[in-house]
Amino acid sequence: MLKQIHKVTASEFVSERHYSAVMPSLTKYFLGYFTDDEMVGVITFGWGTRPKHTIQKLFPELDTKDYYEIGKMCMDDAMPRNSESQMLSMAVKWLRENTDIKYLFTWADGIVGKPGYVYQAANFLYGGYSITDIYVTETGEKVHPRTLQGQLPNEEGLKYGHRPNFEQLRDLKLSRVKGKQFRYIYPMSKFDRRYLKNSTVTWGLNYPKDVDLEWTVKGPGETEYVKTKTMPFEMSKDIKYNKKNISKYKSESNLNQFFN
Repeated sequence: MLKQIHKVTASEFVSERHYSAVMPSLTKYFLGYFTDDEMVGVITFGWGTRPKHTIQKLFPELDTKDYYEIGKMCMDDAMPRNSESQMLSMAVKWLRENTDIKYLFTWADGIVGKPGYVYQAANFLYGGYSITDIYVTETGEKVHPRTLQGQLPNEEGLKYGHRPNFEQLRDLKLSRVKGKQFRYIYPMSKFDRRYLKNSTVTWGLNYPKDVDLEWTVKGPGETEYVKTKTMPFEMSKDIKYNKKNISKYKSESNLNQFFN
């Protein structure tokens, strides 16, 4: 069973189980996946940081109201391997019944070793990849550039407002990692597939696999990037830079704020 849940409940579940515990700020729907009255999964829908830009870069004739993006999809580790696919299938059905969107959009985080097999199993269309970058601490915390640049004070205690420089990367023992984000989309109906012909990218079923994963890494104090086919860091639950973002939803206790 899939039903709406409070954002605090969703955030707590995700922060305990997902490799990236930060909940996207533009999240509209928080859905819980239940078996025998126990919540074993969470999937959220909303938009990324630039909703209109995201969709019109792919479909110039569409707008923000025409799509949602999967923000988080998280399943309890004790569940069978196909549980995420079942939750995703139910979520697509829920969106068809409760929204008027034309497309469900998502990224698979190739930068953390995920080509998007769950989307491939659900017959999502693949639309190529983009190169993204993150910072990684020596303990394995993955930090988005925007998060990091907002927390680096200068000598007067003011915020720099830009990416860390060479000295900061060295002193904070931060590595900069570049990798792929794989683009997927799911038309909500056969009628909505007509927009595909005008897309700026080609959509199809030529899916990426593990062999397509690759990274370039620049370690603390280093001046050049090194290419590798092996993920250059291990994910960790150690949290330092992402504390504020993770605690954002947990600090809200008024249920009416969500269900209004």
